[in-house]
Amino acid sequence: MLKPLLPALFLASPLCAEVPDVVTDIAPVQGLVASVMGDLGAPSLLVPQGASPHDHALTPSEARSLQDADLVVWIGTELSPGIGRKIEAIAGGATALALFDAEVTAQLATRDSALFEHDHAEEEHDHDHAEDGHAHEEHAHDDHDHDHDDHDHDDHDHEGRSDAHHDEDDHAGDTHEHDHGGHDHGHDHGPEDAHAWLSPANARAWLGVIADALAEADPENAGIYRANAEAAQAEIDAAVTNAREKLDAIHDVRFVVFHDAYQYFEQSFGLNVLGAIQVSDATAPSPARLAELRDAIAETGATCVFAEPQFDSRLIDAVTEGTEVKVAELDPLGMGLEPGAGFYPALIGDLASRISDCAAD
Repeated sequence: MLKPLLPALFLASPLCAEVPDVVTDIAPVQGLVASVMGDLGAPSLLVPQGASPHDHALTPSEARSLQDADLVVWIGTELSPGIGRKIEAIAGGATALALFDAEVTAQLATRDSALFEHDHAEEEHDHDHAEDGHAHEEHAHDDHDHDHDDHDHDDHDHEGRSDAHHDEDDHAGDTHEHDHGGHDHGHDHGPEDAHAWLSPANARAWLGVIADALAEADPENAGIYRANAEAAQAEIDAAVTNAREKLDAIHDVRFVVFHDAYQYFEQSFGLNVLGAIQVSDATAPSPARLAELRDAIAETGATCVFAEPQFDSRLIDAVTEGTEVKVAELDPLGMGLEPGAGFYPALIGDLASRISDCAAD
């Protein structure tokens, strides 16, 4: 089992007073941790930009950094089951903080269908939440038919995480089999959507969780970590406000994404995503799925289809053939953005700019 966060009383000994050696999984998490650590240290990254967190095989140097870690901050097994196994195998002395399992995390159910159901006319876009990054989280489950009969997602508390998630499912190391047109793939997504970092409200809340974990490991600098977290939360608030200014005008614009990674961003900003070419970045779509999307694009007048770096452009061609829909690029992991403390606000701004630019052209 992964080692839980230890009580502050235990970690307050002089032997634990040094700044901890921190390892993170993906660039958005590394950016959040870097903003909390500030000048005290720099967290390392296990999944380099451009690699898939679902099935990334650690290099020897990445494995060594994990072995030497005092604290591992990662999304969780829902995103990276392989990394979860590595943490258990070689980072037994580290404290592991799985953000997806944190009490503050709002979770959304996965979607298997090619086309998503929306009723944005009934949504109330509450802009009063712009300052705290929580706008639209109250719609996290109401606008989609998730068709997961084995999971009661009405039990989710949208200010935190679902207690039913742990009562019903132990995801650590497990895979969940779905039938996606008969294609074998390396990452069987579970009943909850693991791309939770694309909710600014989640990221904002995680900063506090990260600061608490660092404060427990390094109590002498606890005040610095918590002050840095508050400053980073303010930066996310500003990024959300700027993003909303760009996206408010395009709530009715329909677009298609390459794989279904943007649901949290979609819900946070009230966007109208028509559907996804792939369920996950490791799931090949069936010809029927591509045909369904192509027909829907033609019928609805969708404005944009968003590709992603390093994925097969022929799939984009398959759904845009015979249409005049524009093609642009979107990346949930922010490939190409500068790593470090400013990464997460930059990611929110980058996604908002790419979506609004494509819709406006």
